[in-house]
Amino acid sequence: MSSIRFIHAADLHLDSPFKGMTGLPLEQLNRLRASTFTAFENLIDHACEASVDFVLFVGDIYDGEDRSLRAQLKFQEGMEKLAAANIPAFISYGNHDHLNGTWTRFELPSNVYVFDSDVSEAKLHVGGKDVFIYGFSYKERHVREAMIDRYPTADKEEAYHIGMLHGSLAGDGSHAVYAPFTKRELLAKRYDYWALGHIHLRQILHEDPPIVYPGNIQGRHRLESGVKGFYEVELTEVGASLVFIDTSALIFDHLDVSCVGVHHANEWLAACQEALRQIDRPCVVDLVMGDIDEDAFELFSQTSADEWLEVLREVVGESEPFRWIQSISFQQPVEQNSESGVLVQSVLHEMDDWTDTDWKDVLKEVYQHARTVKYLDVLTEEELTEIQEDATRILRAELSRLK
Repeated sequence: MSSIRFIHAADLHLDSPFKGMTGLPLEQLNRLRASTFTAFENLIDHACEASVDFVLFVGDIYDGEDRSLRAQLKFQEGMEKLAAANIPAFISYGNHDHLNGTWTRFELPSNVYVFDSDVSEAKLHVGGKDVFIYGFSYKERHVREAMIDRYPTADKEEAYHIGMLHGSLAGDGSHAVYAPFTKRELLAKRYDYWALGHIHLRQILHEDPPIVYPGNIQGRHRLESGVKGFYEVELTEVGASLVFIDTSALIFDHLDVSCVGVHHANEWLAACQEALRQIDRPCVVDLVMGDIDEDAFELFSQTSADEWLEVLREVVGESEPFRWIQSISFQQPVEQNSESGVLVQSVLHEMDDWTDTDWKDVLKEVYQHARTVKYLDVLTEEELTEIQEDATRILRAELSRLK
């Protein structure tokens, strides 16, 4: 039975600047900023070792439309490695690295096929069968129209048909909606596999045939937590099999720390260190203190959250694997009868009733300011949720000092 094997990757965001990572020692900050390159090298190494038939890159290879020289050099080197292993690569650029950007171009080797702004077809012959790959690159940053209508319907049953599409499900409000599509529209094309990009959360929208978001290859902030990577896909005449391959140089995560029985600072430090042992790889972590009884609440109230964080970072130090504590927060104590507890609950209850419109009204001074609006994207539901969580954490920390 004939088969083809390929890699489906998307959203590399090479040379992402990792904004907002304050306090990191310089060596570790440089390590973090190099993580997208490390993840990309892991992908290329796997492709060569596994001798896959080809590689698909579905948009946002670069983090910005003005592609940095460093990012282009690293990508060009990766394509040269694939060329040396006789592995073709197919590229469709996305909203972050659209074709109208300004950059000094590197010439890519002949094994690389780049889709233009119109939907087109690329063809290769693998294992005695023709493989047709369809895709397009973003001409500009905002592609609002439904490009799916321009994809041809598969009409050759003895061949494999693969669609590459950097876009989002119509009606999905969690991200900016570009090149929208519905699952019904994708299935109507009768392809054997849909290789999607744009959404950084790994997910399989449909299994037979597969419609797949691999997610990005390296997390870049707390909302992109957990292991990241790509899919190695095998297609046969009877179906598909997918294997997820981890490429993360480090991961973002959060950990819950139980404060049961914590009366003294050294007990708290030990509890944090025990929780951190759950992650056996380089990571950037948010710690959430839970199970806070009256004794633990009194302990934490004696010192600011910033000082607790500073002490914990010193204790964790330069241990291996590298672990950076990005933040600590404190859940509501199990029992708290003080006036500050009543005040906290009252204000938080009021905030819980706020709608997205209410939150946007609170934030309008920032998002409607003439000088700042051009630097800010439209707020998504995910970002509003993060703002709500941060506001709750800060409020609890500040009001707890009133006890």
